[in-house]
Amino acid sequence: MCPRALSPLTGGPGKLMFDALKNFLTEIGSTGPAPERSFDEADYRLAAAALLIHVANADGHVDDSERGRLQAIVEERFALDPATARRLIAAAEESEREAVDLFHFTATLKRALDESGRRQVIELMWDMAYADGQAHELEENIVWRVAELLGVPARDRMQLKHRAEATGGEVEGVEQGPWSGMRSKA
Repeated sequence: MCPRALSPLTGGPGKLMFDALKNFLTEIGSTGPAPERSFDEADYRLAAAALLIHVANADGHVDDSERGRLQAIVEERFALDPATARRLIAAAEESEREAVDLFHFTATLKRALDESGRRQVIELMWDMAYADGQAHELEENIVWRVAELLGVPARDRMQLKHRAEATGGEVEGVEQGPWSGMRSKA
């Protein structure tokens, strides 16, 4: 047996998949209210929220308008109640603090979302960048890098930027997650 291959009972890469499967089976088999959900590393919502937090932190401070916009985006776009949205934001803040680069987040999003969904992540990032009325050059750079990693064309990225700039960050018409649906794993 390979020393890196750990069983789900002892931890390692298989544990996340095992826990996600166990939670899914518990949810579909229960007849009462849904259990309180945690947000694991494979959850596209955690990855998207972490990227939004990264954009908000880029200019060195997060003001009240950015905090309020982040809360609103997470509630609206992921169809979460305020308490669950706060838990997601807290988990995303921790995940963003521990991250050494953006690739982990973008890889999660590429696996979970189709092209339209990834484009909408960029739209939400522009929304966050303009939450305080203007996009700082570091925020713009982060959105550019994430768009490149997600495979969103430069033309789309710039159209989304101009749209967010014109509306002051209040983008409308973005469907609730998982936006265009989860890509099949076939």
